[in-house]
Amino acid sequence: MNKNHRRNTHNQIYILGFLVGALILSGCSKTPEPQDWEPGRPFPRERVVIGVIHPNEIHSDSLFDQAQFQGTLVMQERLGLEDHQIIRKTNVFTQDQAATEGALRDCIAEGANLIIAMSFEYMDVIERLAREFPSVVFAHATGNRFNERNFANYSIRLYQGRYLAGILAGLRTETNLIGYVAARGRDNSEVTGGINAFAMGAASVNPDARVLVSVTHSWYDPMGETTAANALIAAGCDVITSHANTPSAQIAASRAGVWAIGYNADMKDAAPDAVIASVVLYWGALYTQFVQSVIEGTFVPQTHYFGLHEGAIDLTELNPLLAPPGAEEAIGEARQRIRQGGFNVFDGVMETNEGGTVGNPGGTLSDREILREMNWYYRNVEQLP
Repeated sequence: MNKNHRRNTHNQIYILGFLVGALILSGCSKTPEPQDWEPGRPFPRERVVIGVIHPNEIHSDSLFDQAQFQGTLVMQERLGLEDHQIIRKTNVFTQDQAATEGALRDCIAEGANLIIAMSFEYMDVIERLAREFPSVVFAHATGNRFNERNFANYSIRLYQGRYLAGILAGLRTETNLIGYVAARGRDNSEVTGGINAFAMGAASVNPDARVLVSVTHSWYDPMGETTAANALIAAGCDVITSHANTPSAQIAASRAGVWAIGYNADMKDAAPDAVIASVVLYWGALYTQFVQSVIEGTFVPQTHYFGLHEGAIDLTELNPLLAPPGAEEAIGEARQRIRQGGFNVFDGVMETNEGGTVGNPGGTLSDREILREMNWYYRNVEQLP
């Protein structure tokens, strides 16, 4: 081989090596996948870490927290997430903003890039931290705030399940007095919308039915809920339901020998000889959709509503030993009307218990009006002193 040929061969090898190296460097210089969440970008499932904030301990008495806990388990199973991808903080008192902020910051420090907070009363802190941590996605159950980037809220159409329960109560009562233990008064639209829907369901099958409300002013107060239920029973109510975190009202109904309708989770085990059925919230439907939207890059920061159609709420199977005749058929018909979208419970003109009216002929109230702005009681509702 002559000198020129060796030189040419060497040059060819050099050029080939240069080209290969350039290709390798070109491949390495591609823009890497973002390490932080960004709006509109898919986010790798395996990198999802979810911080979950519970107001109370997860135990049998707090059925709200039990239902929320079960919802996160359903979400985890449906999306195939590992246990280490869930960071859970319990007993974070909603009125203690310092504790709330501390729990949220702990989750983020431990690697959480998604936050699920289980109460609307966390809103103030979440709204502030969402601005501070733009690469963390925040969502809270119920509430009314969101931002334009990384903060949303999720609500269940509680009024749909409550209407079905009202039908059951209206058919079951023999005194035409139905008791409702409420955590909040008329100033809380979430509770008030449920009371009104329940009262409207009862009136739809029993025009003589009245709903008496006793307010505890607390989401979690077993003794207060028992006292309120006993006051309603003493006033003549023979069916008791509640909007609170514990089954105390239903247990009080059982002890007094009257009927009960559960809420949050199935309460048949808490008071088997009293509970006819329960309005159950299936939070897994919400949280699966939330986390999936982040993974797919389709997350939208707004209020998201879920109801019967999405499988987020329903009335459990009736206890055949306690249910009144015709209840299953009447409830099934109303359920179908709601699911098909032809009936929204708060349709047309409705009379308040103060003699005024709400709504318009042929119209219907929006989810926001029902769950965020309702501060009146339906015509057959009376609040005890």
